[in-house]
Amino acid sequence: MNRVVVTGMGVVSPLGNDIAATFDALVAMRSAIRRLEGPGTERLVNRLGAPVAFGPQPQIDAAKLRMLDRVSQFALFAAAQAVRAAVDPFEGADAARAGVSIGTGMAGAQSADDAYRTLYADRSDRLKPFTVLLAMNNAPASWIGLEYGVAGPNLTYSTACSSSAVAIGEAARRIERGEADVMIAGGAEACLNFGTLKAWEALRTLAVEDASDASASCKPFAKDRSGLVLGEGAAMLVLESRDRAVARGATIIAEIAGYGLVTDAAHITRPSVEGQAAAIRAALADARMDARDIDYINAHGTGTQANDGVETAAIKQVFGAHAYQVPVSSTKSMHGHLLGAAGALEMAISIEAIARGVVPPTRNLRVADPQCDLDYVSDGARQVKGLEAVMSSSFAFGGTNAVLIVKNS
Repeated sequence: MNRVVVTGMGVVSPLGNDIAATFDALVAMRSAIRRLEGPGTERLVNRLGAPVAFGPQPQIDAAKLRMLDRVSQFALFAAAQAVRAAVDPFEGADAARAGVSIGTGMAGAQSADDAYRTLYADRSDRLKPFTVLLAMNNAPASWIGLEYGVAGPNLTYSTACSSSAVAIGEAARRIERGEADVMIAGGAEACLNFGTLKAWEALRTLAVEDASDASASCKPFAKDRSGLVLGEGAAMLVLESRDRAVARGATIIAEIAGYGLVTDAAHITRPSVEGQAAAIRAALADARMDARDIDYINAHGTGTQANDGVETAAIKQVFGAHAYQVPVSSTKSMHGHLLGAAGALEMAISIEAIARGVVPPTRNLRVADPQCDLDYVSDGARQVKGLEAVMSSSFAFGGTNAVLIVKNS
């Protein structure tokens, strides 16, 4: 089996358009969550969101831009960063052994929303000629494949909030088994549009705006938590076999050590302690690690009443007494929940945490829920000596639970 390493990372997030800016904001406990403004927002009961400061990139010509939904623009921008950081990872590669693996929950949701508005609100019978290409779920992966001449596997995973964690894990598996040499893997999401926000509003899982500070509205593990806040963005990793990376003189950032994937088959929306614990155990077994080997847990930590207590119980079930010795945090408290892109962004954050030896904090945790009694790193970023292995969890509607373990290499 090949060992799988990360040689490049790229990020477009509500906190900054690269991993350094994003992590710096987390360490400073700056939140990107705010009250959304603009046309249609006055009809929202819940106006919270974590948007990305991002405009069309000058390197994308106008003709191509017409075929790119915001989600594909995010994906291409993050992929370009990752490829630059990896320093020509496709040079000398067999195109048939190079691939793309992307996770997204709703892909071109903005383009779909625009189309429905044109048809039903504006009562027009004419849509943009590229509407299908803009909205299709595999558009981000397809555009990345075209950009880099990838002729191997081009994959799109859509498993709700675990989509990009699955995409990274499955890409790593292909390299492990010798089916590919290099993969761009990650996720992208851009769904802060009226239709999607109203749909989530109806589901009653969104956070209530904090009366004193909108940016403090997402409160994972807190007694007064009220729900999640939607965000947008993308994160991409360049994955290679370790042997190939060493042979070409690449700088190895980290190693993908373990991947656990289970379906809890319990409920379409309600999380399961047993399902989450099974995914954690599977990742540890795949990494050939014991729970005591994990130095930090980047939790799913959505801030919903249902998730946070269940996730805490799952960690305790697997880690036992050691659960109280492991720092845990939810960075969603600052960048929001990127749905299908959340796992990829949180994996990039986990890798950066190892590089800096710093655990990012959980913001807005003033009084913990009595059920949530772990070390949630709520008093600011924490320097951790010997930070070598991090576990990042992504648990989704539909019960698809994915856990990744990354370690220093």
